[in-house]
Amino acid sequence: MDTTTQQRIDDLVKNNDVVLFMKGNASFPMCGFSGRAVQILKACGVEPRSLTTVNVLDDEAIRQGIKEYSQWPTIPQLYVKGEFVGGSDIMMEMYESGELQQMVGSIA
Repeated sequence: MDTTTQQRIDDLVKNNDVVLFMKGNASFPMCGFSGRAVQILKACGVEPRSLTTVNVLDDEAIRQGIKEYSQWPTIPQLYVKGEFVGGSDIMMEMYESGELQQMVGSIA
């Protein structure tokens, strides 16, 4: 595991309230799951300016490193206030239960 990459990921996760590691960016998602994750966050009222997105397609080290960092095999991955939340399926379940809105509600 590349410690420099892990440190970069750790800094991103800990220094931003809402971080979405995804394929593409919020304006132009490059896969359906990433697009859905962005839509869920928008539906929760997360302002684009308070959302930090990391395009894993731009950086192979980050793309592999984030999977090791979270012990989660797929992209997208959402972090809120330094905590790993999950991918788009978990985000959808949490959105439907109201849990995700509570989690990100204080950030907007």
